[in-house]
Amino acid sequence: MNRQQGFSLIELAIVLVIAGLLLAGVMRGQELIANAKVKSLASDFRNIPTYFYAYQDRFRALPGDDHAAVAHLGNANIASTAGQQQNGLIQGAWNSESASDESFLLWQHLRAAGLASGTTDINSGQYAPRNSEGGRLGVTSVGALSAVTSGTFNSAHALCSDGIIGRYATQLDTMLDDGAGNGGAMRIVLSSTPGTGVATPDPATPYLVCMSF
Repeated sequence: MNRQQGFSLIELAIVLVIAGLLLAGVMRGQELIANAKVKSLASDFRNIPTYFYAYQDRFRALPGDDHAAVAHLGNANIASTAGQQQNGLIQGAWNSESASDESFLLWQHLRAAGLASGTTDINSGQYAPRNSEGGRLGVTSVGALSAVTSGTFNSAHALCSDGIIGRYATQLDTMLDDGAGNGGAMRIVLSSTPGTGVATPDPATPYLVCMSF
């Protein structure tokens, strides 16, 4: 008569330990990936304002607002900004697609100056800057930033980064500001709903994150 053998308690314990280790490894791996993404997104908020002010220090004009950009950059292919006011403010929507907007030409000036990476060809499909999540990046004056309620920021300019899920947006705010999406220098808003910011973003919902500088 054949007796059916089952697993011993020791064997079951070993299986459970192995399964637990595998699960912990997967979760740790996901956490590392998430942290790497947040650090990449955070580097945009740290580096781009640095490029912006480095250009100002070098040429005594703001990128995109520089009427002498051709002479400053030694590049005859730089688009003209003569149609814009050189008033120390970046005009145009943060995500402008218009070659006549300072917020659009800003990237050409920064790249031609060797401060930011990317193509200087404003007609290229790769011209518009993107964050590591594929969302659009942009800079504009606070007065022209319709994505955030007027009067929210005290600084002159803001950097915006779109398509950032709430989980990452909250981590960014905690890392770079006060941890509140509706207060401080960084605000978390729904792309289609301008406001002062979302206090507690939904972890899986994509948001637009803007930080004044």
